[in-house]
Amino acid sequence: MAAVVAIVAAAGCGSSTPAKPAAAAVLTTASYDAPAQLSPPRQAPDFSLHDSTGKLVHFSQFRGKAVLLTFIYDHCPDVCPLIVANLHNALVKLGARARDVQVVAVSVDPRGDTPQTVKAFLAAHEMTGRMEYLIGSLKELTPVWRKYGIQAQGSPDSREVSHTALVYGITGSGKMLALYPANFKPAWIVHDAPLLATN
Repeated sequence: MAAVVAIVAAAGCGSSTPAKPAAAAVLTTASYDAPAQLSPPRQAPDFSLHDSTGKLVHFSQFRGKAVLLTFIYDHCPDVCPLIVANLHNALVKLGARARDVQVVAVSVDPRGDTPQTVKAFLAAHEMTGRMEYLIGSLKELTPVWRKYGIQAQGSPDSREVSHTALVYGITGSGKMLALYPANFKPAWIVHDAPLLATN
C-alpha cells in the first residue's frame, strides 16, 4: 500500500469537539499524513442497510471490488464534503479502473440524512451512481457504527454531528487492509485501489 506508516486517529466532523475513536477501531493518535495498514487484516463485518432510493444493500455484495467505506452525513459543513470530493477526484483519476472500485457511505445522522437530502448531496458532489449512500434509523445504524469502531454524537441545537471521520480500504476478498485519514490525498486511492481490488 502507498506510504504505509502509522494508523491515524480520525478527527471529528462538523464540531469543535472531535469524537473519541472507539477501542475496536485500534486507532492511535499520530501526526503522519499518510494511509496506514491494518495489521493483521481482518474480515470486514457484513451488514445490510437501505440506500437513499429504498433499495436494500448487503455490504458483502461488493466482493470482487475494492471498497472504500466511509461514515458521513450530508449537511456536514467541512470534513464530510472534503472526504467525498477527494473520493470523487480519485475515481475520476482512476478512469476505466474505477469500475473495480465501490464507494460506500454510511450515515452518521439518522435524523438528518433523508432520501431527499442524500439525493441532493450526491448530485451536488457528482457522486450519483458512483457512491452507495446508506441510511437508516438509529437502531439500524448503531450496530454498523459499533462493528467499525465509529462513534457519532449529534447536537440537537446545531444539527451538527461529531463523529469518527475516516475511510476504510477493503479488499476484493472483504478484508479491511487500509485506513485513510479524512484529509487523504486522491493519489493514495489511485495507487491503492487496483491493489485492493485484486487482494
